[in-house]
Amino acid sequence: MLYTRRELVKLAAVAIPAVRGLVDRPNSKVAGVQIGLNVPYDFGGRTMDGDEILRRCLQLGVSAVELRSQPVEEFAGGRPASMDKAAAFRKKYEDAGVRIEIVKFDDVYKQTDPTIDYFFELTRALGAHAMSCEISLDDTKRLGRFADKHQIMVGYHGHTETTPQMWEAAFSYARYNGANVDLGHFIAGNNASPIPFITEHHDRVTHVHVKDRKLQNGPNVPFGEGDTPIVETLRLIRDKKWNIQATIEFEYPVPSGSDRMTEIAKCVEYCRKALA
Repeated sequence: MLYTRRELVKLAAVAIPAVRGLVDRPNSKVAGVQIGLNVPYDFGGRTMDGDEILRRCLQLGVSAVELRSQPVEEFAGGRPASMDKAAAFRKKYEDAGVRIEIVKFDDVYKQTDPTIDYFFELTRALGAHAMSCEISLDDTKRLGRFADKHQIMVGYHGHTETTPQMWEAAFSYARYNGANVDLGHFIAGNNASPIPFITEHHDRVTHVHVKDRKLQNGPNVPFGEGDTPIVETLRLIRDKKWNIQATIEFEYPVPSGSDRMTEIAKCVEYCRKALA
């Protein structure tokens, strides 16, 4: 069962030192830019108890997320989740100060038409403005028809092999086809800044994944140590007042002597300082 907000605050009060004090009602919207997390992926997996995800968000002071569908469906007793259960899950998060802005689904293209309809219905029930999934260019034609039907954006997540031309083709297939631009993968795979693409297609960008990588398919590294224009991108979103969540996707190796939550807290703080 999900905890009450009072219980969650008590749990958050025993947070790790790096994030102690970031309890009660979180706020990670800085200068108009919403800093978010990809959960529970950032915490190490595709699924995790909904209460534990929320507790960690409160510890980190993060007020919005891209949430995978699995924790909601587990809370609801399986797929398909009832919309009443989804609404209860949403209310618990929003009462604690955390908004579910994007819902991530796995293996979308293998699903039947009724299941894809359900994905969009679940996205709406959770209060999200977009759903997200991996990009498979030919399959974006079919999924785009559902996106247009439900009038909910799909943010297709790109990896190093994803080119601007692939997203642009997907845009041409459906009005509600969009892009989840992974800043690190873009710089590592295209060996060019993602800023021109984001600038040209900002109305199609559902959210950006914030990570730091090096050019020439280089590794993930701590924020500020790679070639990814994180600061420049965040400030562009701020200055242009675009409604694009800056979603931290934690992928660099945890340094010796540290832990995952401490490193994620550093990433959040890096983004806060970039926008201050």
